[in-house]
Amino acid sequence: MILIGERINGMFKDIREGILNKNPEPIQYWAKRQYEMCAGFLDINTGPTVEPQDQPAVMEWLVKTAQEAAPLPCCVDSTNPDAIEAGLKAHKGKAMINSTTADQWKMDIYIPMAAKYNAAIIGLAMNDKGVPKSAADRVALAMEIVVNCDMHGVPMEDLYIDPLMLPANVGQEHGVEVLETLRQIKTLADPSPRTTMGLSNSSQGCTNRHLINRTFLIMSMACGLDSAICDVNDDLLLDEVAAANLLLNKDIYCDSFLKTFRSR
Repeated sequence: MILIGERINGMFKDIREGILNKNPEPIQYWAKRQYEMCAGFLDINTGPTVEPQDQPAVMEWLVKTAQEAAPLPCCVDSTNPDAIEAGLKAHKGKAMINSTTADQWKMDIYIPMAAKYNAAIIGLAMNDKGVPKSAADRVALAMEIVVNCDMHGVPMEDLYIDPLMLPANVGQEHGVEVLETLRQIKTLADPSPRTTMGLSNSSQGCTNRHLINRTFLIMSMACGLDSAICDVNDDLLLDEVAAANLLLNKDIYCDSFLKTFRSR
């Protein structure tokens, strides 16, 4: 299970203020903190307050600042293609693009970009009509992304399909469809694409958010989830992932499995 730390995002007050004041301290604090808490990637998002014309420069600064503090790859997260490319140019090592939808015009931008920079890419199982309700419709959109990645030479191990869970308080019926989508995505190619999700979406606006996130993460892992953008500072979530890795036969058992998981 690859955990992608969600905390370097301009939606958070301390990161937003760091961006506005060009203060690297909060960015580097969360880069180090998430590295210590087992993150495999750092999601880097300028947030909604940065003007579109400023986003490329801000993204470049965020990526460089984060990677100076922690030896982790970044998941470059923006709806602005220029910001994504600026982040990729500044990045050391193999980055990840977050994200493209199944709309052809978006795939025509982001998938060739992933190929150009040898980056992984997240593909969202949605298009301009919105998020489908059924697993079948989600899988059909995922297949369009698979086909486009294959056309541009992006290997399946670099494609992460997000089936898109909606908040449980407004889209409760989507949960079982997301789990079935995760199962079916593994049948779309050989080797199969990987899977991911923005875990916090499942509990947005709900009470007991951590409980919902932890529970849905473990359920999703059992259905084939490979990674998640999540709160890696949740100690109980990390413990549950470590236990799930054992029970899913992804890690070899040892009595100190919790400590071993964190030591990686």
